[in-house]
Amino acid sequence: MKLSDFQYTLPRNLIAKYPAKPRDSSKLMVLNREDESITDRKFSDIVDYFKKGDVLVLNDTKVFPARLFGRKEKTNAKIEVLLLRELNKDDNIWDVIVDPARKVRIGNKVYFDDGKLLCEIVDNTTSRGRTIRFIYNGDLYKVFERIGYMPLPYYIKRESEEGDKEMYQTVYSKNVGSVAAPTAGLHFTKRLLTAIEKKGVKIAYVTLHIGLGTFRKVEVEDLSKHKMDSEFFEISESAVNIVNKAINNKANIFVCGTSTSRAVESSVTTEGFLKVNKGWTDKFIFPPYNFKIVDKMITNFHLPESTLLMMVSAFANRDYIIKAYKKAVKGGYRFYSYGDAMIII
Repeated sequence: MKLSDFQYTLPRNLIAKYPAKPRDSSKLMVLNREDESITDRKFSDIVDYFKKGDVLVLNDTKVFPARLFGRKEKTNAKIEVLLLRELNKDDNIWDVIVDPARKVRIGNKVYFDDGKLLCEIVDNTTSRGRTIRFIYNGDLYKVFERIGYMPLPYYIKRESEEGDKEMYQTVYSKNVGSVAAPTAGLHFTKRLLTAIEKKGVKIAYVTLHIGLGTFRKVEVEDLSKHKMDSEFFEISESAVNIVNKAINNKANIFVCGTSTSRAVESSVTTEGFLKVNKGWTDKFIFPPYNFKIVDKMITNFHLPESTLLMMVSAFANRDYIIKAYKKAVKGGYRFYSYGDAMIII
């Protein structure tokens, strides 16, 4: 398949700037692969699609306020630093993107929080990318929580607000490390998760820290030549036991989100079971692909020509997905991170 196979037209007014309130009141489009039907529901109705013994797999990563605004030493120029990932915890070394990049060179220092926090540029990675070292004794994440801003996706077209620290976070977030939310999970409320568990469904938590690569444009027409950014993931023994028991019992594995799907599909035994794992994955899932763990997928509506749309189109055929997207546009569904949801069964 080619990059151009994943294009569609979306009016800008359908890009959600804020999530639905309450979270589970958003729309839910149900795609049934058996008869290729498309049904409109509400997200809270998702409980109807689970049966006793099924498993719901969630990504418990936690987004941190990764946008920092500081001042360059001597010139006092305003510098924005977007934290991408921590490279060395002991030495406080990070990969970042800086803006304006032309003003930031190796050896420069940037001050934050009225000079209480300092970083030094130690390397260039890309035109806007830098490697920095924070000079600070203490818990950096506590400082980020206080002075940082949530890294909302570029297409939302508004400044981050204090409320985004709660809105751009799942109710089950736990392990800090993402600079983008696992957005399909934003629709769940604690009450809805309790209702699902009461049906006899087990919930398994895995971790994949989402990086900015989730928004990176694919720049090659031949998809086999695209290289994904690596993201850290961890599959615990607890999650493995829950998932594999369901597989043995021929129950359904519902996987929430493309990040969660990527994590579990990156950790499969030759027999088709989930395995304990920890590390980095650059797995790129696009058609054709035979999913080993995912039986049912919960997802949001994704950007044209994005790797996320390609993964969804590998789970259900591309023509069916594009048909559903066109129906969503006509039906006024809200798109992208703060938008509505889809379940593919």
